[in-house]
Formats: sequence, structure tokens, C-alpha cells
Amino acid sequence: MTQKRVGLYPGTFDPITKGHIDIIHRATRLVDRMVIGVAINRDKAPLFGLDDRMEMVRTEVGLMEDLHGCTIDVLPFESLLVHFAEEVDAGIIIRGLRAVSDFEYEFQMVGMNDRLNPEIETVFLMASDRYQFIASKLVKEIARLGGPVTEFVSARVAERLYERFEGSTQSSISAGAD
Repeated sequence: MTQKRVGLYPGTFDPITKGHIDIIHRATRLVDRMVIGVAINRDKAPLFGLDDRMEMVRTEVGLMEDLHGCTIDVLPFESLLVHFAEEVDAGIIIRGLRAVSDFEYEFQMVGMNDRLNPEIETVFLMASDRYQFIASKLVKEIARLGGPVTEFVSARVAERLYERFEGSTQSSISAGAD
């Protein structure tokens, strides 16, 4: 029996964006099983609680088509990334890069993770050009101010954002394409 390639795509996903979905979809070509690790990171003070973020990720991933035969699991974690990777038998950590500033941070993380477990490889996927500028932090700010965000997140996620920021208009939700 062939050993399955297990990849881990970690993040806070607060909220999950079209950029995240793009990386997930592209990463399914590289692994047989993908674990999306939703981080419990109290230092980031996420807008959405863990259960909400897990639900949004599961919903968005569940609607994806053509997963290249890859199975996807969505799991929470609050440990060191390499410890979680070991726990789920991941040999690959998948990271998305948008800009040079992402690379500098990620480069440091790879070095540290390699010292903790040199058997786990990190693979960087460049964000597709149409998603390079998307950051969850900016999407939340636009939604908080009532701007349209469906260019950056699905209509389902946009609705959750507007509900969270009460007072945004229905016209803001429907602006843009899903």
C-alpha cells in the first residue's frame, strides 16, 4: 500500500477568504489528504470564535469542486505547529505567500520548524495574482465600515461579517460577485 501524502494548511481563518480557498484548492494537487488546521490564537483576538471559523471553513471547503482525489479534514489546534503536524501525520506544511513581507516571516518560521522536526517540509504556494492583496484583517475593516467584500470572500462569509458588524446594509452584502 502506498503511503499517503498528508499536508497541513494552518491559519486563523478569521474569516476564510477567496485567497485561502485558492491555496487550498491548489494544494489538493500536492497531497492525498489535507488537514486545514484552524488555530486557536488568543493573542490575535479573532473576530469570530473557533466554532464559527471552523464552520465557515467546513462550509467553504464542502462547496469546492474537483479536489483531485484529496480528502480534507478541518481540525482545531492550539499547540506548536510542528507538534500538530506530527499529531495528524503531516509530512508537508503548506503556506500561502502574498508578498515579500510574508516571505520574511515565513522564512523564519521554516527555520524554527526545521529545528523542531527536520522531517516535515514546508511548501510555499504563491497567491494567485487576483488574490495577492487579500488579507483577512483588511476584509474585516471593509466590512466593519459597510463596504462590499464579496470580491474577497464568499457571499456566505460576507453575510457573517455584516451580521457581526450590525448595521451594515443588505446592499453592501449583494455588491460584488461570489
